[in-house]
Amino acid sequence: MSAVLGVSVGAAAVRLARPQHGGAQGGHDGAHGHTAPYSFALQSMSMPEQHAEEAAADAIAATLAAAPEIAATTITFRSEPQARAIRAAMARRQLTNYQLVPEAVAAVHFAHASADLREVSTLAVYDLGSSGLTVSVVDARTSDVHQCERISDISGDYLDSLIREQQIASGRIAHPADPAGLAALDGLCRAAKEQLSHSNAVALPSEQGLVLLTQENFEALMMLAIESSARMTRDVIIRAQHPVQAVLVLGGGARIPLIARVLERTIGVPVIVPAEPETALARGAALLARPAQVTQAPSAATAVALDDIDDATPAWLTAPARGRRPLSALTNRGGHPRRELNAAVLTVSSLVVVAAIGIGLGYGPQVLERGSSSEDSQAVPATTVPRPSVTAPSPRSAPTTEAVHGTVAAPPAQQVVDSEPATTDAPTPGPNTFTVVPGLPPIVVPTIPPMVLPGFPPSQ
Repeated sequence: MSAVLGVSVGAAAVRLARPQHGGAQGGHDGAHGHTAPYSFALQSMSMPEQHAEEAAADAIAATLAAAPEIAATTITFRSEPQARAIRAAMARRQLTNYQLVPEAVAAVHFAHASADLREVSTLAVYDLGSSGLTVSVVDARTSDVHQCERISDISGDYLDSLIREQQIASGRIAHPADPAGLAALDGLCRAAKEQLSHSNAVALPSEQGLVLLTQENFEALMMLAIESSARMTRDVIIRAQHPVQAVLVLGGGARIPLIARVLERTIGVPVIVPAEPETALARGAALLARPAQVTQAPSAATAVALDDIDDATPAWLTAPARGRRPLSALTNRGGHPRRELNAAVLTVSSLVVVAAIGIGLGYGPQVLERGSSSEDSQAVPATTVPRPSVTAPSPRSAPTTEAVHGTVAAPPAQQVVDSEPATTDAPTPGPNTFTVVPGLPPIVVPTIPPMVLPGFPPSQ
């Protein structure tokens, strides 16, 4: 199975997660002798917030160079400006094989892998990091984000400052003289806060004195801020107009047990706190990472069904590419070959065309007259061969047979060309009048006058 990488970009740290021992299929737990799901190799790097995106890109580039078997990378982002900053940092390092997903989507995906959410349709995600609190209301089945709000009034750094001020106010710790000493004292107070997640009291020495803190004092110190964050979470859920069935707590602040208790009391739903909650987003991103699927281009054009070609495409377009076809494709429902049917249709069509030509040339009336009664056939002869007459008939004589055919079976083309009204008088037959096609008007050949040649000059 191809290796994948999940990355979460926080305000003060970048965390990387790589599934081990079969990735999402699970790893082997030697202590219990069974397969433990979702075992990860985790890596965390701290850096200033303004360089988090650049540090994340550097970490990804170094990891990909050291592990070329990684085929996919997924990075979480909190907001669209952060997503643009991550894309720019990755482009400067010419890294392209990655995808960006919202933090809430990665959180829900990890929750499905680490908890039973079969009865949860909507999930609230409470993510308390070093720079602020993000509350999201997410559809647990589709990962659609209904509502997402972030505040910086409460954060991990703010809780550390409360401990620092409380220690200085107690008189056991002197106020640092420079920013470096102040940052060192904040780090010591953060360590004391984290140790209180699994102990009742902690005492840490420093250059300024002893940091002494008990669980009772710590909760009293944090209560107002945590209750305010719980009310803010409830308001976000109300504005989302989607009732939630559980709350997922992530980030470094999730290690404080007081947060889960206050949230459950305020919202009234179960609270889920995973192990190592600060790396949950990176692990969820790793579970979402999928190797790129390269789609091979087809070697030839997509084949079209032969039946569809015959029914929709003219034969002259498909004949060169048509191969042998089964017998069933060449016969109709009655079992007759299609070629024979096509030949019969062509024969009938030819006869129709010939008949139409005959009608246009004047044979139509004759054919129709042959099928009529004998009296009609005697009235109009079938064929009449005109003979030239020496004497022209008188103007009052009855029209000849040629004249009858000329008026009855005259081609339509003559009527279209001749724009003047047709005359009822037939052309007078004469010595130069010839009938070439029966049914058509006779052709009159003009008489050419004799040519008189000049005489030759007399010979001398």
